[in-house]
Amino acid sequence: MGFLDKVKQIDEYAWEIPADAREGMRVPGIVFADREILEKADADNALQQVANVACLPGIVRASMAMPDIHWGYGFPIGGVAATLAEEGVISPGGVGYDISCGVRLVLTSLGWEEAKEKLPELLDMLNASVPKGLGTKGRIHLERREVERLMADGAPELVARGIGWEEDLEAMEERGRYPGADPSKVSERAFARGKDQVGTLGSGNHFLEIQVVEETRPPAEKLGLFEGQLVVMVHSGSRGLGHQICTDYIDVMGASIKKYGYSLPDRQLVCAPVESREGRDYLAAMACAANFAMCNREAITHWIRECFEKVFRAGARSLGMHVLYDVSHNLAKMEEHVVDGKRLTLMVHRKGATRAFPGSRPEVPDKYAETGQPVIIPGDMGSHSYVLVGTEEALEKSFGSTCHGAGRTMSRKAAKKQVRGEELKRRLEGMGILVRAAQLSGLAEEAPEAYKDVRAVVQICEGAGLSRRVARMRPVAVMKG
Repeated sequence: MGFLDKVKQIDEYAWEIPADAREGMRVPGIVFADREILEKADADNALQQVANVACLPGIVRASMAMPDIHWGYGFPIGGVAATLAEEGVISPGGVGYDISCGVRLVLTSLGWEEAKEKLPELLDMLNASVPKGLGTKGRIHLERREVERLMADGAPELVARGIGWEEDLEAMEERGRYPGADPSKVSERAFARGKDQVGTLGSGNHFLEIQVVEETRPPAEKLGLFEGQLVVMVHSGSRGLGHQICTDYIDVMGASIKKYGYSLPDRQLVCAPVESREGRDYLAAMACAANFAMCNREAITHWIRECFEKVFRAGARSLGMHVLYDVSHNLAKMEEHVVDGKRLTLMVHRKGATRAFPGSRPEVPDKYAETGQPVIIPGDMGSHSYVLVGTEEALEKSFGSTCHGAGRTMSRKAAKKQVRGEELKRRLEGMGILVRAAQLSGLAEEAPEAYKDVRAVVQICEGAGLSRRVARMRPVAVMKG
């Protein structure tokens, strides 16, 4: 079912799917895109998913999608939806299987010219030190009670064990501890899948990338960014734990949906009232996965610092290895927003979308009160990545949300048919990008041609006022699971 003929252009960067475009819509759909992206989203049925999400009970303002939109499970990737805390629902499909998948950027004081000769040695050491790949076990071995504490208390618990720095917590959402976590709401199967995966990169689109800052704009200096600077980007999530939690609660809500009398256009949108037992249990388990994911990225940062210390023969602090920010792009959060002049408490689903708050919001760390919250946007392996900051306008237009990356245009299966891993590795290295991959077939799945042009995605977000560009980075070394 195509929706392109029903879409109305609002302005240069926004399009509306009217609330009468399909039966059951409670609000319109809003897609931030250009015409080309809009047509591709319609072709892979992502616009239909935007309309489907608009049917959720308690949804307010609009079902939204960022310019990195593409088809997903229930919700499109790039989807944003807010429901009333008391009357609305929570939907696992609005968070996704990789709960709290996110990105962090680690800064250094090193310039590219002084670091480039040691890059091969550094990448080899990182490749040996950071566990990666499907189902990989990590270097941290914990008893069940210790895993429960990580799930309940998040990154502060890991830092207390000497893994990571106390000041890292100031550069993480929720200071590294997502509220409301209850390990008793996590299944034994989820425990088993996640127990040994703290500090592991994973597979698929997860990566560790060494980059060079090429271009900066204010307030880059206030964020500690400068042209020619070496930085490290980490993209990982909650691994098997989060995947199993999503699977478990899709089953739970699928079994209970009839008792709430919901009629949904897609069974993948299974949901439950935010205040129901099923809703509260899911949110408690989701918080455990979010805390696990932040611990995961914090542990990876610890291994990165160790590698830099060995290669550059200096302490990590003297190398300026501070976390700029750690931000998730697969979460549901209880937030306050103004809708039609009323301040409401909302459950904001962001799936493949990043929170992009201005500095005026209390959730933003004090050190970013003047600049706005940093937003970390990775490109594909062969293109640039970006640092953005949040804006006041985003609060009005998208519940303070922006894109999360380039967004796929080709499935992993299709990419593997068109691209050979060996050829892609040679191509990237011909561009001056060193590559280490657990499997070359997995490398092919993430070929640059499988993604949108991240420059266009970022430009749309900036043009729409959802975020503002601060820095552009180019990759010089990539490590993939």
